Amino acid sequence: MDINNSVALVTGANRGLGRAFAQRLLERGARKVYATARRPETVDLPGVEVLPLDITTATSVRAVAEAAPDVTLLVNNAGIQTGTDLVTGSLEAVRHEVETNVLGHLAMIREFAPALGRNGGGAIVNVLSAMSWFGTRGAGAYHLTKAAAWAMTNGVRLELAEQGTLVTAVHLGLADTDMSAGWPVDKIAPSDLADAALDGVEAGAAEVLADQWSRDVKSRLTLKPEEFNAAMDRALAALAA
Repeated sequence: MDINNSVALVTGANRGLGRAFAQRLLERGARKVYATARRPETVDLPGVEVLPLDITTATSVRAVAEAAPDVTLLVNNAGIQTGTDLVTGSLEAVRHEVETNVLGHLAMIREFAPALGRNGGGAIVNVLSAMSWFGTRGAGAYHLTKAAAWAMTNGVRLELAEQGTLVTAVHLGLADTDMSAGWPVDKIAPSDLADAALDGVEAGAAEVLADQWSRDVKSRLTLKPEEFNAAMDRALAALAA
């Protein structure tokens, strides 16, 4: 699809990657950009149409779908990282990440799929992570949710193919946002990530590996589990050095 003249809706558009998506969509000629956030008053980007949205609440998701029936591009960006381990961490925190990062994105897709079909098919972008494929201590819940979101993305792609809806999975290592502020390493600029994702949509790509880190991790998936884990341990140690 062509980004120019599209009608896009971006979740979590008040900061970070979501704000960058909304800005680049406007700059690339989108006819309308709905910028959503749990606290809509925090959206400060001129030119967008602001809507309140909590993707973990069914009534909120339904209300935003009813308010934006002309959407041709859905960008599922909103997400959380609680720093929770799976065995010893808070099960409530794990549930919260699952509700947001997996079921929240799925709820948006379920509500917007009919409109996308009516509007010619359109596209869905799911912002995932290289952590779809590996975990670390202190981020087990995040790894769980991103792996599940990757599987969910692959599943809905098959289900929506008949109505002509492109579903693009976007993977990245670290972006220069508040979530990664404590990591003094190279990070992809949010605007570059948004451009890579939107370029992928225009090319009809099912998957976008937005940076070298995500490409390196994906390339190791053919290794045996013990070899993969050893390779990731070395890569993470080099990253932290």
